[in-house]
Amino acid sequence: MGEKNNFSTTPIPTEEAVQAERERLQYRRRFRRTLRTTVYSLIVVAAVAVLLATLFLPVLQVSGTSMEPTLTDGDIILLVGTNHLQTGDLVGFYYQNKLLLKRVIGVPGDVIDLDDSGNVFVNGELLDEPYVSAKALGETDLTYPYQVPESRYFVMGDNRATSIDSRSSAIGCIEAEQIVGKVILRIWPLNRLSLVS
Repeated sequence: MGEKNNFSTTPIPTEEAVQAERERLQYRRRFRRTLRTTVYSLIVVAAVAVLLATLFLPVLQVSGTSMEPTLTDGDIILLVGTNHLQTGDLVGFYYQNKLLLKRVIGVPGDVIDLDDSGNVFVNGELLDEPYVSAKALGETDLTYPYQVPESRYFVMGDNRATSIDSRSSAIGCIEAEQIVGKVILRIWPLNRLSLVS
C-alpha cells in the first residue's frame, strides 16, 4: 500500500524576500524604540516645565479690579520667584487659600503714613505713584504712622478706592513666606504684551 505524504510543500523564500522581511522587522523595532524614547522625553520635558512654572515662573490670570489700571481682569501674567523686593514691585501672595496681587509700598522697617486725600508717605517722603489713576484713603483701620514689622511687607492695590490690602487689619502686612513671586510680564492679551512695573 502506498502511503500519502501529509506534508504540504511551501516554497522556500528567495534571498531577497528574506532580506526584505529582516529590514521590515528592523524598521518596526527602530520605530517602536524611537516612539518610546520620544514619549518618555516628552513626559520628562512636561514634568520639568510644570515644576519650573510652579516653583520659579508661575503664570496667573488676574481676577478682579484691585490692580487697575496696571492690570485688568483677565490679564495673564508671569511671575518670578525672588527674595529681593522693593517699594513699587508688584507681587503675588497667598491669603486664605487665594492668590492676591498687590504692589509693595513698604518693606520691613519702613514707616508708612497716609493722609485723608490718599497720599502715601514712606519714611516721611511722599511716594511718587504714577501707576495710580485716582488716590483714595480706601478701607483702613490702622493707626498712622505705621511701622512695617520685620519679615513683612506693606502692600496696596493700584485701584485705591476698591482694593482691600495692608491698610485693613483683615489682611495686614504680608509675610515673606506668603509671597509667590514678583510680577514681571503681562503675556495676555497679546496687544498689551509688556513688562509690568
